[in-house]
Parts: sequence; C-alpha cells; structure tokens
Amino acid sequence: VQLQASGGGLVQPGGSLRLSCVASGRFVRANVKAWYRQAPGKERELVAEITPGGGTNYGVAVAGRFTISRDSASNRLYLQMNSLKSDDTAVYYCYSDIRRHWGRDVENFWGKGTQVTVSS
Repeated sequence: VQLQASGGGLVQPGGSLRLSCVASGRFVRANVKAWYRQAPGKERELVAEITPGGGTNYGVAVAGRFTISRDSASNRLYLQMNSLKSDDTAVYYCYSDIRRHWGRDVENFWGKGTQVTVSS
C-alpha cells in the first residue's frame, strides 16, 4: 500500500498550486482524508481534513485560501492552494486510514510528502 503525493514545486507569493494524493496497492477500503505540512524546524501541523461526516476542517493559517476535496471512487485527495505566502513553504503530506482486508483493523498511512516552496 502506498500514498503518493504530487504537485509541489516553486511558486511566487500570491500564486497557486494544486496538490494530489492517491492511494494504491492492495486494500479493500481507503479513507484518504487529510493534508499535513512540516516546515524546517517546526512540528507537523494539520492543514486540512475531511471529517467523518463529509465536512471540512482547516488550519487557521490556511482557512479561506486552501480547499480540500476528494474523489473517493479513485482514492484521490486534492488540495487547492491559492494566495500562497512564504510561510506556506513546507513539505506537504497526505494521510489516510486504510483497511487492507475485511476483518483486519484500519491502519494509518502517510504519504512521502511533496515540497512546496513559496519564494520570489
């Protein structure tokens, strides 16, 4: 089972990026549900998540600028990032609950991360 995040890169302040994450491998159900980020010297923090009821929750620093969405049929998660700031520079990770087989417990998986750099 793998979580693969993509879409990061170098962007100027005020620009936009769209991150994608896909779960692949052998499993019966994947709930790809959140984006986190970690900047150098800082702890990993929640950026955005899809709640169990299907709603969304955003970190204070990104609310109003970022939008999380999901295509459950293809096990894909997205993060549209607008009005990017230098403080958004970090490695962005996606997070998923995955059940490999019926009757087994759900496991937590982290993607390898994609680097987002906001700089002029």
